[in-house]
Amino acid sequence: MILVLPPTMLKRSLIVVHRWLGVALCLLFLLWFPSGIVMMYWDFPSVTAADRLARSPALDPSTVVVPPSEAIAVLKTPSAAPQIRLNIFDGRPVYRVRSGRGETVVYADTGQIRDAMSQEMLDRIAAAWANQPLGAARIDPIGVDQWTVQGSFRPLAPIWKYSWPDGQEVYLSQTTGDVVQYTTRASRLGAYFGAIPHWFYFTPLRANQPRWSRFVIWSSGLATVSSLVGIVIGVWMYSPSKRYRHDGRPRRLPYRGAKRWHTIVGLIFGLGAATWAFSGMLSMDPFPSQAPRRGGDDTVAQALRGRVPMTAVTKHPREALSQLAGLQVKELEIASFAGEPVYLATIAPGDTRIVPMNGDPQIEFDRRRIASIVADATRASGGAQISVLDRYDRYYLDRHRSRPLPVVLARLNDAAHTRYYIDPKTARVAGTYSARSWMSRWAYHGLHSLDFPWLYDHRPAWDIVVIAFMIGGTALCVTSLVLAWRVLGRKARALVPASRVRSELSEDLA
Repeated sequence: MILVLPPTMLKRSLIVVHRWLGVALCLLFLLWFPSGIVMMYWDFPSVTAADRLARSPALDPSTVVVPPSEAIAVLKTPSAAPQIRLNIFDGRPVYRVRSGRGETVVYADTGQIRDAMSQEMLDRIAAAWANQPLGAARIDPIGVDQWTVQGSFRPLAPIWKYSWPDGQEVYLSQTTGDVVQYTTRASRLGAYFGAIPHWFYFTPLRANQPRWSRFVIWSSGLATVSSLVGIVIGVWMYSPSKRYRHDGRPRRLPYRGAKRWHTIVGLIFGLGAATWAFSGMLSMDPFPSQAPRRGGDDTVAQALRGRVPMTAVTKHPREALSQLAGLQVKELEIASFAGEPVYLATIAPGDTRIVPMNGDPQIEFDRRRIASIVADATRASGGAQISVLDRYDRYYLDRHRSRPLPVVLARLNDAAHTRYYIDPKTARVAGTYSARSWMSRWAYHGLHSLDFPWLYDHRPAWDIVVIAFMIGGTALCVTSLVLAWRVLGRKARALVPASRVRSELSEDLA
């Protein structure tokens, strides 16, 4: 049996629902919109690969004594196909040997495995990162604070925090010896007005991952409902024929003052507010897919790499670095291309060199060979269309323009319309997209960031449109806050006489 309410009763019910949802959520909305403007330009503080690279000293060939095969041999359980990177740690060259999620550090000058971190070693690393004297720093052990509230920091404990008078704060993991977080006064200020209120990264809430996730999902879900109900009410109450009258003048809306402005702004920006709240909820993955992942997602990446035994690495890293004399090589990685070992030297973000076991350094791999490898790897699933992309497209894009270009684009002829974006400088997949990513790409990023190609590629047009939307949303929230204050004020005043009557009655009975 379906209960059908009369139109008048239905309208009143919707108004009541919208009113009290607005009272409950208006402050949350007011946090979301202004902080969204800040987040267009400032993110939550973090330590990126580019940050590590910028502060890392260049490798000195004369200090690299131990070849990688000997570094692998000292490990108790060497991996069949480890990832090996050569860089500097605490002023010394080290091999970082990663197998799965674990990493072992072996000194490249002695071949010894790095032991547990001493306090003196952590002190040197922190002072070098901040470029400040250690004596001026305040050193504190921390558990969870505002800048290490994410769950990813917990396996890194214990963490030490170094604070300098100039506002720099360096967080070091005693487990790994790495700088795991870094903030400055400017980055903290940007986060306080941006990411923290926008993501509800308040320490007591965010420290409990399940509770924080439920809060964000439910608040954004209810905000979506509130916005949609408000739109329905606004359209229902709007009269193109101006059937309402105020002060003897015909009006399209029956409201005055803040309520009238709230309705007008809601009719203009309400749909955007609803889609924005809904797309924000999607970022929390409230509807996790139960469909199993395909097993061939890494087919292209594996074909480009291939498996290479350490015995095939015949060139000493010292020789590879000598071939790159004059360049400030920050990291040297043992990589592979189509089953052939190579050294991949990183000089700066986006600036790399390839050093084969035989031959001179190269700037990039042969694009035609990349295309041939991809074609062979995908032939069984229908093949691929190969092209070179020298600008971002609707699926491969980056606001900060830091993702590599040009890239080799491989569009597979499969049911998922999979796309691989391959960086020819590293022969690695820099981005992927398939039909399974539709929800994330369009329902989340498209609606939440408005990164539609016809707008996103034309800045500052994108900035102007997004900021205008944020300002409109903020105006909607301010009028909601005014109305919520009035509603609560009326309820509070209505309770005062009743409380007085109860007090007088109790005195009489006494």
